[in-house]
Formats: sequence, C-alpha cells, structure tokens
Amino acid sequence: MSIPNPQQLAHTLKEYFGYDRFRPLQEEIITTVFSGKDTMVIMPTGGGKSICFQLPALLLPGVTLVISPLIALMKDQVDGLVANGINAAYLNSSQNSSEQEHIHTQLRNKEIRLLYLAPESLSLFEPMLSEIEVSLIAIDEAHCISAWGHDFRPAYTQLGYLKKRFLNIPIIALTATADKATRTDICTQLNIPDAIPFIASFDRSNLSLEVRPGNKRIEQILNFIKERPKDSGIIYCLSRKGTESLAEKLKVNGIDAAAYHAGIPHEKRAKTQDNFINDTLQIVCATVAFGMGIDKSNVRWVIHYNLPKNIEGYYQEIGRAGRDGVPSATLLFHSYADVVQLQKFADAASNKEIQLAKLDRMKQYADALSCRRKILLSYFGELIQEDCGNCDVCLNPPKFIDGTVIAQKALSTITRIKEQEAISTVIDIMRGSQNATIYDKGYQSVKTYGIAKDISWNDWQQYMIQLINQGYIEIAFHQNNRLKLTTLAKKVLFEGEKISLAKLSEFEKVK
Repeated sequence: MSIPNPQQLAHTLKEYFGYDRFRPLQEEIITTVFSGKDTMVIMPTGGGKSICFQLPALLLPGVTLVISPLIALMKDQVDGLVANGINAAYLNSSQNSSEQEHIHTQLRNKEIRLLYLAPESLSLFEPMLSEIEVSLIAIDEAHCISAWGHDFRPAYTQLGYLKKRFLNIPIIALTATADKATRTDICTQLNIPDAIPFIASFDRSNLSLEVRPGNKRIEQILNFIKERPKDSGIIYCLSRKGTESLAEKLKVNGIDAAAYHAGIPHEKRAKTQDNFINDTLQIVCATVAFGMGIDKSNVRWVIHYNLPKNIEGYYQEIGRAGRDGVPSATLLFHSYADVVQLQKFADAASNKEIQLAKLDRMKQYADALSCRRKILLSYFGELIQEDCGNCDVCLNPPKFIDGTVIAQKALSTITRIKEQEAISTVIDIMRGSQNATIYDKGYQSVKTYGIAKDISWNDWQQYMIQLINQGYIEIAFHQNNRLKLTTLAKKVLFEGEKISLAKLSEFEKVK
C-alpha cells in the first residue's frame, strides 16, 4: 500500500470534502493508515474523525468497511458522502432483500468505496465479504466494544475476529471519548495491541459549562430557551417517557420541539432527525442515542435534564454543541433521585462495579468546586493548570484555602503505598485507622500513617475529590479504582508548587 504524496491528499480533501487544509492530526492519521498500520483515534466530537477513513477509502483499491452502531448514524453519513459525489452505501435490517441484492451487485462491480455495516449484521453478510476486495476496516464509535466504555454493546465484542479474518488489512478504531482503561480495552478486544494511538486535544473552549440542582427544571429550561429564542438545542433525558413529556410541555409553551428515542417508529425518528439537521425543527428532546455522528454544526446548546451515568457519555453529548467553533452553552441538572435511578440501572448490569465507580466520578463532577473544564480534561489524561474562565465555578468561585500541606500528605501517602489502593484506604492510613485492611497489609508501618487525624473522614473525602478534580490524582477504574499520581502531583511533592482547595463550609452550602 503506497502512501499518496501531500499534494494528492490535499487535492482529494478539497475536491470531495471542500476543505483547504487538514485539521490537527488528520493528515498524520491518514498517512499511518496508508502505511498499513493499525491505528487508534481519540478525537472529540467535531474534530473530524470521519475524514480519517473516508478520505483513504477514495484512494485505496478496494472497499472500506465501516462498522457503525446506529442505523440513523449510517444513513446520515452515507447521505452526506453521496451528496459529495462519493459512492457509499449501508446494509442493515431496515432494507428489503432487493435493496440488499442491488448493493451486492454494486460491490461485485467495484462501484462502492465505503460500505457501512452494523456489528450485528456482519455474520449475515460474511459470504459476500469473501467476494470483494477489502482495503481498510474502520470501527466507528469504538468505545462500544469496551465494558469500560459508556455505551457497551455485546455485538461489538465479536469484532476481534476481523483482524484474524483480514490479517493484512489495517484497522482504524475511532471514538470521541475514552479514558485510559477504555483505550487499552478497545485495542485488546480488536486484536490490535500495537495500534498507533492518536489522541487529539479534548479542550472545547467555546463550550460554557454549567451545573444546577434539579429543582423546577421545566421553569428553568423555559427561561433558558427564552434567552435563546432562535437557537437550535438538544435536551437529553434519562427515559423515553421523559423525552415525550418534556417535548409536550415545551410545545404547550409555544416552543418548536419533538421527542426522539428508540421506541419511536423508524420513519418518524428519521423525519425528526432530518428536520433538526435542516433547521426546520428547533429542539429535540432525546435519549442518549440521538446525535451520535449527526453532522449539524450549529447546535447552540445542550441541556442534560438528568445526571448522565458517566463522564465519557456526558462529554460526547455536550460535544454536539458548537461544532462550528461558535460560543455555545451546556447546562446539566442533577438530583439525588437521578443518582438512585442510575444506581438501579447499574445494579442490573454485567459490569456493575465499573458503572458505579464511573457514576461516582460523575457525581463528583456535578458537586465540584473547581474549574469544570480542568476536571473533564484531566479525566481524559489532558492536564492544564490555568482555570478556564468559562464555567459556572470559574465565574462564581468559592472561597479557597492554602491546601498545599493537605495535598502533600495525601500525595505522599499514595506514593508510599506504591499507588495500590482506592480512596477509602488512603484516607484510613492518613487518619491512623485500626481496621483489618490496614493491619493485613502492614500499612500501620507507612511513614504517613496517622499523619492527619485532625481532619475528619468526610472532610478528607471531599479534599481527595478536589485533588482528583484538579488533576493531581487519577482513578484507575480498570485496577480496582486505585489512586495514581499524575505529572502535576510531582510538582507539588518535589518542586514546591502550591495548591488551593475550596473551603469545605462552602462545599456543604453548595450541596
């Protein structure tokens, strides 16, 4: 597989996609694909992931298979490609046999460059794959393959066979959000352990971030929309019933809104999506499936009516606002009832412990008293030291204390136990607790044992959450939630860097 020269890549980009230049990382990713190597691409919503496999598909000799999770997402991407003069098609359960046979014929005649398939459909079309030349396999929304991800799909877990089936064909896995545990798991599940990673910046500085308690939500939403009477927006709800109820309440108040969820007939869902994309519908009240891969750049705001179940999902959903780079608003409501409901969902899941740990992290974000953008970026391993100035905490900061000594005690303890324990055991060590875990593991001999008995357990928990939120500590979800230090922590321990922590009286008042 020869690598096209930069002029040829630039010409193809302009001719088919209308762009004069590549966005960050796109050209490097495309060049890696042409070198025949497997790649892992983490690029936030609106960063231009699709071009990383769509452009190579135009220059490769055979067809590019794209594994995609949603019929609506396939349709939207294929419609966009066809409109740009690119031969693309999808195969799924919504088509009749004659439509599918027509696509088979086009594939045999090498008339299709990109073929979109759902993972559930792969086995049905396996005989056809033997008849065509496959040049590239793209796994879109690759987080779906991982139990650590935010939209676990069992059918995705069977995709590991593709590398064995097409041994010499490069695989490119793409997703908008994945923490370290999810990235590792994606590559393992897909049998591409040596995939070259490309991780774009997660910083979407044009998005304002706001969190509010979930009382009088309807009243607050109506006021929010009245301040933006012509702007397009999405409101995410936890339940199908919630989307319909909210859409009705908005319509009663003269607001152009519609519900969208998996229980609505396919034709009606497609019409709602098309109307929204074409600016003939202002607001969609939806469950989380809506918007995945939707190419609408002028969504001006995203509201979460309920607390999301994890930060990955939340960040992907707010990323659907402001894809054109124009300032856009995000608003998250949360309540204790949301937490109880999400805990019930997690109790029924096969990966219960993971889901509960990630829900805890989401709650900590909602309760945070430090810059929200810092929290989101540090969650994905991107550390910044300056506050963003564009979230509700930065705009209405709490009172702070010098928390350097408090932080040094915590960070030093984590270092001395070799980053082996979760938050509760770290606190127990610092408070000199005399429980079985401490004695069984010999932690009473650690130098920092009992170093901070003067601070209550609950206060320590809040300080630890602040240190996690500020990016000094990270939680290794895939290693029993043990705490690990980041590069920022070393500056506090060894370079004399100061840390500010919010006064806990402020924390209690906000909660």
